[in-house]
Amino acid sequence: MTHPGGQWFDEDAGPLVRPYAVTRGRVMGAGHDLDMLTIVVTTTPLPTLRRTEPEYVDIVRLCRVPQTVAEVAAHLRLPLAVTKILVGDLIGEGYLIFRAPAQPDAGPGDLNILRAVLDGIRKL
Repeated sequence: MTHPGGQWFDEDAGPLVRPYAVTRGRVMGAGHDLDMLTIVVTTTPLPTLRRTEPEYVDIVRLCRVPQTVAEVAAHLRLPLAVTKILVGDLIGEGYLIFRAPAQPDAGPGDLNILRAVLDGIRKL
């Protein structure tokens, strides 16, 4: 036990609030299919934020400049799944807009790309 008035945790202990508590037990967001490379940014003009949870305030502050969902998760030190839910909430309420990452024209089984990669490896 620590002495009265002393700090009873440190950075190595991790967050005091578990991720499921941050999302209120939800495992799915507001229906937006967010990828870790989805870019999010605040809307202009930004409506007054009705949510008081610090995570939402931090996300809105971070997203004044375009950020990927992965960058937001890294800045907040939250798991990606939790960040997707919180970002989805803010998108659903009109605080953030998003753009999905560009999809390549070639599918995952495109033989031309696989051959080019193999040729590049052989040249090494």
